[in-house]
Amino acid sequence: MNIIKKIIEDKNFNRIELNTEISGLVRSFEGNILETDGFPATVGSICEIESIDSEPSSAEIIGFRNSKNIISMHKNETKVRVGSKVKLVNDGINIPVGQGLLGRVIDGMGLPLDDKKLDNIKDLWPLYGKTINPLKRKKVDKAFDVGVRSINSLVTIGQGQRIGIIAGSGVGKSVLLQMMSKYSAADVVVVGLIGERAREVKVMVESLTQFDESNKIIIVAVPADRSPLLRMRGANRCTAIAEYFRAKGKNVLMIMDSLTRVAHAKREIGLALGEQPTSKGYPPSVISMIPSIIERTGNGTSNEGSITAFYTVLADSDDHNDPVVDSARAILDGHIILSREQSQLGIYPALDLQNSISRIMDDIVSDDHKLASRYLKKLVSVYRESRDLVLMGGYTKGQDQSIDEAHEIWPKIVEFIKQDPNQKSSFEESINMLNELIDVKKIK
Repeated sequence: MNIIKKIIEDKNFNRIELNTEISGLVRSFEGNILETDGFPATVGSICEIESIDSEPSSAEIIGFRNSKNIISMHKNETKVRVGSKVKLVNDGINIPVGQGLLGRVIDGMGLPLDDKKLDNIKDLWPLYGKTINPLKRKKVDKAFDVGVRSINSLVTIGQGQRIGIIAGSGVGKSVLLQMMSKYSAADVVVVGLIGERAREVKVMVESLTQFDESNKIIIVAVPADRSPLLRMRGANRCTAIAEYFRAKGKNVLMIMDSLTRVAHAKREIGLALGEQPTSKGYPPSVISMIPSIIERTGNGTSNEGSITAFYTVLADSDDHNDPVVDSARAILDGHIILSREQSQLGIYPALDLQNSISRIMDDIVSDDHKLASRYLKKLVSVYRESRDLVLMGGYTKGQDQSIDEAHEIWPKIVEFIKQDPNQKSSFEESINMLNELIDVKKIK
């Protein structure tokens, strides 16, 4: 009592330091899930857990049950025992962002993977984004140059459009993403490598960083061997970084490879929390997660920039009726399908022109461009439908003018679609080459 009285008399309040912490103890541990005392914290909060090793382990709160916190570990090999102390580190709501991220490679927690110190990162942005009034978003009204001839001319993308790249394995998806990252007309490129093989992550990072002389590419890499929480956090961090630069007035290209791996991570978390699986084992939270993460991209308000987003969607066994494929296709503004048949013929990028579509293309291109692209797609369709008939000798030249024209021009179409990965084709060049191939005056 005398000590308190002396402090009040001397008015030394500034010298008083209060060190407080919010913590609890581990009460049960099963698999990768912990139950701890119910200390006050929100879902998504980051915690540190004492382990038998010298360094504390990182974990994240994923829910609550019976007045206890449910926590999932970020590493599987952590040595934790009942009674270990669990300390709240931060609420996990805001992440540090800034110009210092340009040209860097970070992980799902925002830590550098390129062995360099992160500087000039002074701003904060919500990990789960800021809601934008849909009536205040800018309209998609101009084309976005991705540097790939077949996409620029035949599946034209608008600035601020969200589009899916649907493909099976081994059809050239990664090469196409590299081309768009390097050649697109964007101020900032944010690439999220979520749930991919570590070897592919290394190859992609090396390819992009060697080309990135202007330091406009940011890579968020969370390989497949990381926990589902880190994969989900990596996807949200990638989107949050893109949102931050959009708010600064930048035109951002965001590439997430892949949305399917993000859905798999969300499925693991949902099943661990006891959600009931539905089609192909996906709980309802996965289906609701897909539109919530996609709708964060697109155009901003009148004084902001845009996020043109590409999401790769893996079609296992080339099954395009997978729940993730269906959900993504329903919410996106179009989709590019990569064809295994095209890749086997050595045609790269292996675009399936018959089934790929950009829902915004008709609103942002000229009438001549629209007419030429439709006519070329028609010729491709006629060629494929009649190819077997011609090869079997069941067709005689001159019986059908459209079949004759399709087979005559097919080698030129193949050369038009083909593009070397080290070659850039601007939007203007792509349209000029399309006009050279298809004479619009003759088909009007």
